[in-house]
Amino acid sequence: NGSLKKMADNKDRRFRCRIEDAKSRARPELKGVEGWTRFAFERNFTLLEGQNTVDRISYTQVSTEEFIKRFERPRLPVVIRGSQDSWQASKKWNCERLYKKYRNQKFKCGEDDDGYSVKLKMKYYMQYMNTTRDDSPLYIFDGSFGEHPKKCKLLDDYNIPSYFRDDLFAYAGEKKRPPYRWFVMGPARSGTGIHVDPLGTSAWNALVHGCKRWALFPPTTPKEMVSVTKEVGGNQRDEAIVWFSTIYPKTQLPSWPKEYYPLEIMQEAGETVFVPGGWWHVVLNVKNSVAITQNFASPTNFPVVWHKTVRGRSKLSRIWYRKLKKERPEIAEIADSVDLD
Repeated sequence: NGSLKKMADNKDRRFRCRIEDAKSRARPELKGVEGWTRFAFERNFTLLEGQNTVDRISYTQVSTEEFIKRFERPRLPVVIRGSQDSWQASKKWNCERLYKKYRNQKFKCGEDDDGYSVKLKMKYYMQYMNTTRDDSPLYIFDGSFGEHPKKCKLLDDYNIPSYFRDDLFAYAGEKKRPPYRWFVMGPARSGTGIHVDPLGTSAWNALVHGCKRWALFPPTTPKEMVSVTKEVGGNQRDEAIVWFSTIYPKTQLPSWPKEYYPLEIMQEAGETVFVPGGWWHVVLNVKNSVAITQNFASPTNFPVVWHKTVRGRSKLSRIWYRKLKKERPEIAEIADSVDLD
């Protein structure tokens, strides 16, 4: 009996050490328990009632051509139902099965100050996810799972919805292309702060389990209107939950400009959100959630993505252009016609 207790104590100590180490590396500015629970959101965070102000469409009833015409070309967010119906993920990505299959695999849940990944084994992360009282908990956002010998099995569990399959960055090559796919998992109160996706790319986010709260703002929205200041948010200014407790209430006031009014989504399991390039968005997990998300360059958003890639990643743009010229000459022609000034 004594030896069992000792084993349990050692296991618990190991868990606490791993979590404390990950926290201190991922968020060194938050010192100790006080830093992580300063706002006591676990006890006193109440969200204003969420709304659904984004169209929902049926995957089986809207063709790719119609999707491009109605949503991608006019750059309108939309929620897609039914695109995950054939996925194994809906069965395989529950906590029990993820734990069983991946418990000893390490998943990225942050970055240290030098840009190195902070990782936790799935078994420790799950224990943390189910017990944490942190204001804005550590969040698995793993972009390298596809290149890992064991974690790459996750790729077998989902298919890219047909609307998003013509991903032009694929021509740049798997090694050269910018990071583009993430396995995402976190508890209530975790999330992604307000941001615009890089290089003008669009994204899709498929929620397999859980519930996510979204707010999206048109590309013309001034950054300072939707950003949390250091004075208000302190060390947690970049966290989704701080955004929802400070900026969101302002967006509901009569004084908030109508042209910058947010679109809102309460995303349920089985739904996929399309985020057009340039849209500001912030996402909060309402309960334990598991999702997959990918960014892409398509023939529709290519002119903007090309412009930003030439400006921000010139070496990549040259490699990409050579491949496109050979394999998608009609896209290379679009590149030639883009005004880069």
